[in-house]
Parts: sequence; structure tokens; C-alpha cells
Amino acid sequence: MEPPRTPDPMVERDSEITATVVRERARLGNFIRQRVRDPGDAEDILQDVFYEFVEAYRLPAPIEQASAWLFHVARNRIIDRFRKKKELPIADMAGSSGSDDDDSEYRLDLALPSQEAGPEAVYARSVLLKALQNALDELPPEQREVFVAHELDGNSFKELAAASGVGVNTLLARKRYAVLHLRARLQSVYDELDI
Repeated sequence: MEPPRTPDPMVERDSEITATVVRERARLGNFIRQRVRDPGDAEDILQDVFYEFVEAYRLPAPIEQASAWLFHVARNRIIDRFRKKKELPIADMAGSSGSDDDDSEYRLDLALPSQEAGPEAVYARSVLLKALQNALDELPPEQREVFVAHELDGNSFKELAAASGVGVNTLLARKRYAVLHLRARLQSVYDELDI
């Protein structure tokens, strides 16, 4: 009499992976296509998600909630794609040409997802703009005025100094403090959005 065969764990995992991919492919593909306009990009994201799924599923501790995991990873890949391809710096948002006295230490460089990049990007953009407005409202008036006048209105520090009678170095310091505050506040929003 032949001893009972022990199932091969790798064959079982491969079968589970295949079953999950077959079960979730259409739903996940639709989820991605609703958020990514370019069909090629959508297919690339779908393939990336399934590749990551296969790699993660073969780890010693397999994924428990495969469907939730797939959609979470897909959402992150979509956001990554927006970051790489469809960013709009805050200076462009306001139509600012950027002045010659810009220094990276004094710049916010907030990247906003494009409004044309799909529903998730529109949502992320609205959340970031609301957080920016709230963070601006928290600033002392002198810092807020300098930040808005320089970053959004496109005035140079020399123009601001001439108009206000406040020295350029004082204006630079005010903007620097404003940028540090805004960076700290907006980083928490970026972290919450996981973008």
C-alpha cells in the first residue's frame, strides 16, 4: 500500500495565487482604469500589482486578506504614477514665473496632482489645497503676507522690501519660518494620503 502523499506547499501557494488573480483581475482592472486614463499605464499598474502580490504571497507569512491587499497596493501605485507624471508645483498653480531671488531653503515646492489625472488625484489635490489654506491661516500675519506675496503673487523680495519698508533679510527670515511651518503641516497630510 502506498503512503498518502503530502501536498507540496509551493503547488498549493501557486494554486492560491492563480485563483486570486483570476478572481480579482476584472474588479482590480476596473478600479485602476477608473482612476488612470491611459490604458497602457492602467495595464502596467495592474501587472505591477500582481507581480508584487506574487512576490509577497511567497514570503513565509502569506497575505491574509488578498483582495484588500491588492486594492491597497493598486491605490498606492496609482498615486505613485501621479507623482511621477502629473505634478504641478505650487508656483505654477498660481501662474508665478519664479523670481531670481528664490533660494531652495525658502521654497515650499508643494507638488499637487493634476486635476486631469482622475478622481483620486482630484481628491488628493483638494485635500492638499485645503490643508495648505488651513496651514496658511495658522501663520502669524507677517509670515503669511510675505509667503503669499512672494510665492503666490510672484513679487520679489526687493519689491516687497521697497513697498513695506521692511528689510530683505527680515522678509527672507519670515518666509523661511512660514515655509518650515507649512512643510511640517503638509507632510502629515501627505503621510495620511499615503502619496
